[in-house]
Amino acid sequence: MLNKFSPSGHGEAQVQYLDGDFRVISPGTYVRCAVTDVRIPLDELKYWSVDLQEAYAIPNAVLQRHFPGALKAQEQQG
Repeated sequence: MLNKFSPSGHGEAQVQYLDGDFRVISPGTYVRCAVTDVRIPLDELKYWSVDLQEAYAIPNAVLQRHFPGALKAQEQQG
């Protein structure tokens, strides 16, 4: 197994998401956001779900995945 500081291959990495860290299983330079499908460079990966084993590009993607009604309610109030 590789850790997040191991040399990366090209393409999409396979990652195991852990509490406060992640482990690169198959080398690559990025993972995809589970909500937006945006490429997230591994060195910029900050948001993920251990339970769902998926990554998120931005905090709003986390909210959208875990609390889908929250953003709609927030937009209606604004």
